[in-house]
Parts: sequence; structure tokens; C-alpha cells
Amino acid sequence: MTDLKSVQAPIKEKYRSDPGSALVVTAAQSVPSDLSDPRHCAVAPTEFPEVMIRAGLHPAAGGAGDTPCSGDILASALAICEESTLRSVAANMGVELESVQVDVRIHWDFRGTMATDRDAPVGATGIEMHTQVKVKDGVDPERAKRLLSSAERYCSTLQTLRHGVEVATDFSLS
Repeated sequence: MTDLKSVQAPIKEKYRSDPGSALVVTAAQSVPSDLSDPRHCAVAPTEFPEVMIRAGLHPAAGGAGDTPCSGDILASALAICEESTLRSVAANMGVELESVQVDVRIHWDFRGTMATDRDAPVGATGIEMHTQVKVKDGVDPERAKRLLSSAERYCSTLQTLRHGVEVATDFSLS
């Protein structure tokens, strides 16, 4: 088992002594794909260009339903963040996990996206996240509760969705 505390200790110390070193940018970009197909696209994380993600429109917007849509990927990102945060907090607390199940559901009203009702929102109308954790026998119930509250507090994707973030856009034609 990885000793996450030992791995993270020098990183945390670096962030304390040099706060600027904690500022990181994650990014993704389009990957060339068939522009004659309006229902599909491809993107890749900048740091992992070999991990091409094929995606497309949701069937509710005319998609073929053969690839995940951006909403599926957003739900996946939240589930990934919650589970990885929970696992790392448990490791740092010395709490052994028996199982973890994260289920994320994002609700949409496609009338806004499809421009059929100007009063309907464009975007998600609600998000539900259910996290079920089973800890090994013998874990103090208070520690288990702290584990859950810490995982909720430090899940950066969850906190970004809850509190929002400034988004700068630049649309241009060339």
C-alpha cells in the first residue's frame, strides 16, 4: 500500500514555503476529428495527449448515443474527484476502506440547450451525488464521520461546482 502521507509531506512543505508552487493549470484541447460529423468530437488532456476522449451530443440533443456526452464526462469527473479524495483522506487518516461507491446524477432540461424555451436554463438544473463507504471493522465511528466530512470538504470538483469559478472565454474566427 502506498504511504500517501510520506509522498505528500514534501509537497505540502513546498506549498507552505512557496505558495506559488501550488498554482497549477490543468487543460484539455480538441483533437482533430471528422468535421463533417456534427454529433461527435474528440478531446485530450494536455498532459496526457495519448488519452483521447471521443465524445458527442447527448441523444436528447440529437446525438447518436454511442459516446459519452459532456454531461457524462462532468459526472465522471465529479465521481473521480470524490472517490480519489475519499481514498487519499482515508489513507492519510489511517482508515482502512472495505468499499467505496460513488454515484453521480446530473439533471438537465434540454429545452434551454435546444433553444425551444428561452426561459429554460442552458446547463444542469441539479446534481445529486451519493457516496457509500464501508470502513473495515473496528474503525471508530467518529473517525469514519470525519473521513466523510473531510472528503466532502476537499473534493475540489464538488467545491468548484458548489461555489462556482470565474470562467474567461475567447471565441474568435480565423
